[in-house]
Amino acid sequence: MQDASRFLMQASFGTTLTEVEGVARTGYGGWMDAQFAIPRPTTHWAFPRRDLEQFFGVVESFWTQAIRGPDQLRQRISLALYEIFVVSGNAGDLEFLADPLSGYIDVLADNAFGNFRTLIEAVSRSPAMGWFLSHQGNEKEDPATGRIPDQNYAREVMQLFTIGLWELNADGSRRLDSSGQPIPTYGQAEVSGMSRVFTGMSWPGGWDGPWDFNKPMTHHAAHVSMSEKRIVSGVVIPPNTSGPDSLRIALDTLFNHANAGPFFGEQMIKRLVTSNPSRAYVGRVAAAFANNGAGVRGDMKAIIKAVLLDPEARDAAKASDPNWGKLREPILRFSAWLRAFSATNTQGRLSLWGYDDWMKVLGQAVFQPPSVFSYYRPDYAPPGAIRAANLTGPEFQITHESSVTAYANFVSTVVSTGFDMTYYHPENAPVRGVYTTELTLASQPDALLDRLNLILMGAQLSSTTRALIKNAIEAIPTTGDGPQRRVHTAIALCMISPDFVVQK
Repeated sequence: MQDASRFLMQASFGTTLTEVEGVARTGYGGWMDAQFAIPRPTTHWAFPRRDLEQFFGVVESFWTQAIRGPDQLRQRISLALYEIFVVSGNAGDLEFLADPLSGYIDVLADNAFGNFRTLIEAVSRSPAMGWFLSHQGNEKEDPATGRIPDQNYAREVMQLFTIGLWELNADGSRRLDSSGQPIPTYGQAEVSGMSRVFTGMSWPGGWDGPWDFNKPMTHHAAHVSMSEKRIVSGVVIPPNTSGPDSLRIALDTLFNHANAGPFFGEQMIKRLVTSNPSRAYVGRVAAAFANNGAGVRGDMKAIIKAVLLDPEARDAAKASDPNWGKLREPILRFSAWLRAFSATNTQGRLSLWGYDDWMKVLGQAVFQPPSVFSYYRPDYAPPGAIRAANLTGPEFQITHESSVTAYANFVSTVVSTGFDMTYYHPENAPVRGVYTTELTLASQPDALLDRLNLILMGAQLSSTTRALIKNAIEAIPTTGDGPQRRVHTAIALCMISPDFVVQK
């Protein structure tokens, strides 16, 4: 069951004993197939405590579905996609509005198990993305005034969403020219051409509205550029091509670009499994992107299976490799606790309003990345041993002395007293973990740690860390409030240990 626990730490928002037993019984592939078959129980748009102004209703909806949803794989993939195809609720016109974010997260969840080509078109047509990267209402060029189309989305859809900056080999390594220099995937001419593709898109009911963030943008012919559009791969979209046809040609070109598989595949590996996959691992995922085994390119189910079932991902011996794994981001640390201990409040809700105040200190507030580059860049390498070894550690970009201290304080408070923001939001009762089973094991440190290793640690508790935590538990008497203190201490020490913070 330890291997099942480790798998679930990669494939979900955290483990429960029931889920671990299910994976151990059906196998990884069987569990994934069952997950693929689960329809979405609800949407963020339909969440009852969400309206235009209630951004934190979207946050509650996220936590409710991420922690309690039976569709754990879809929820986890949706977060990975969100961190690649970024729309920030902390930016400009989108700041703290619920409708744009709820509609956009639904787009990602709805397309998580579909096809990458469909996904990238849904992202491109999303009004929230249109607001964030300014192609909603993007006007065609006007030679008389010198106006040119906005180039923001045109650039990012290539650089961040589909093909990246440099030509890649099938294994994700950079292609080099005859001088040994990397080859750019595009230049300013291609950005200009793509910017004309993304003109004329706005609200389905009219150019100026009414606003509807739950429906894709449509083309309005009077605002679409009819000029020639030179884009990547030497493709030229002829003059007088309609808006929908220009979009189709451009997205087909990006989708079929040789970079798409290794570029997207490596990002998914980094989000789910390890910061430093081998070139062979990336190549196998890229091959699944290119062909799902039935001649279909871009099959998300095949890509996800390739990422999570790869021999490198499933090799338990990798846990002892210092170059393997990834720093667990704050959202996933907190979600592991919420799921392991069935956290809730007296109202039966996960009303974590005010949680973002904590998470901003920790560097990762839900749906509030600081820029289109997400919370951290996938190629970030912190100074020191990681950079010297030519490795990456993306999540270290939001990790520093103050965030580490804040995390330890956060864990100590949440584990022992729960998440209590009633001072700011008196209508929301505190969210607390349920430690009923753990309390029955308070006088049996080994049994308690065995359980925590399985449901919280992803079976990564080392003998050294285990001995240290066991000593701390045994130093607490079993009388009075001793059992509670023992359990709280064990959980908190597990959660601040390197064995938990680094996912192997």
